[in-house]
Amino acid sequence: MIFGLFGKRANRRSPVDTLFARVAESSRLPALYIGGGIPDTFEGRFESLTLHVFLVLRRLRELPPPAGDLAQEFIDACFAYLELGFRNGGISDIAVPKKMKKIGQMFYGRVQAYEAALTAAVPEALAEALGRNACALEAAPALAAYMRAAQQALATADLDGIMNREELFPAFSIPEAAHGA
Repeated sequence: MIFGLFGKRANRRSPVDTLFARVAESSRLPALYIGGGIPDTFEGRFESLTLHVFLVLRRLRELPPPAGDLAQEFIDACFAYLELGFRNGGISDIAVPKKMKKIGQMFYGRVQAYEAALTAAVPEALAEALGRNACALEAAPALAAYMRAAQQALATADLDGIMNREELFPAFSIPEAAHGA
């Protein structure tokens, strides 16, 4: 009987886990790596995941309760996913906490940098932050435009929209100004 309980629990997904899975899937779209200049490496995938998680987290924190509680659950789901990735990648049980501490510092550093860049008076600040952290410098303006479009799309979503909207993020495209550069 006890094994049946574990099996049923493993098959259940909370709404926050489902939301995180959708965000993680969006962070792996090939256009972000091809046109957005994000390297298709473990580090690049972490950077793409971080910027997508940041955008959803930012919106959740703007919404009234219970969105704040869901924001914490969302972060917990993100870090559980990253920890599982380390464990599945063969990182030893002893090394996982050290890796998670480093990933946590990197994540929160990116969140602070992107928040400051999104609210900066200078529009180029976001491209500069992305060029330092997530992508090739020449692709940073296109990735910044994508982030701003995603932020605008999320700004119209209430909690139900975030939890249930089919597409949380716009399709990635290279702005016309970047085509001629």
